[in-house]
Amino acid sequence: MAGSIDRVTRAAADAGLDIEIRRMGASTRTAEEAAAQCGCTVAQIVKSLVFEGETSGKLFLFLVSGSNQLDLAKAAALAGELLKRADPRQIRDETGFAIGGVAPIGHLIAIPAFADETLLGFDRVWAAAGAHDAVFAAEPQAMIRAAQAVVAKLAV
Repeated sequence: MAGSIDRVTRAAADAGLDIEIRRMGASTRTAEEAAAQCGCTVAQIVKSLVFEGETSGKLFLFLVSGSNQLDLAKAAALAGELLKRADPRQIRDETGFAIGGVAPIGHLIAIPAFADETLLGFDRVWAAAGAHDAVFAAEPQAMIRAAQAVVAKLAV
């Protein structure tokens, strides 16, 4: 796990994103768990959702507020193909992160990323930092820029 957390730290530094990774000591796998551990609202949690293109097999990252659901039709339109849930093993192998610890930055591969516009309504958001109990806080615009994500309307 330390390797994935180190990748997030390096990716943040490379992108000029000043973060402090916190190990919470308890699971932050779900938005609700993360909000309780971080002392914030569920809406301030960034869910990093990975889907696979049905035709290409390529992975896509969608950053969505913890209180929102991803609109799969909108996501597919942005990806340019129909999407399906990616296999957890493929996610781990290609991104370097296990489900529950997928960060918006620090992936092993270049992954097309999209961020829901509702994240911009907060002064600060919290995202996974590479492990089931690791998180970091950031100003949303800076995190989105570091993730090289395209801002779009993604929520249902």
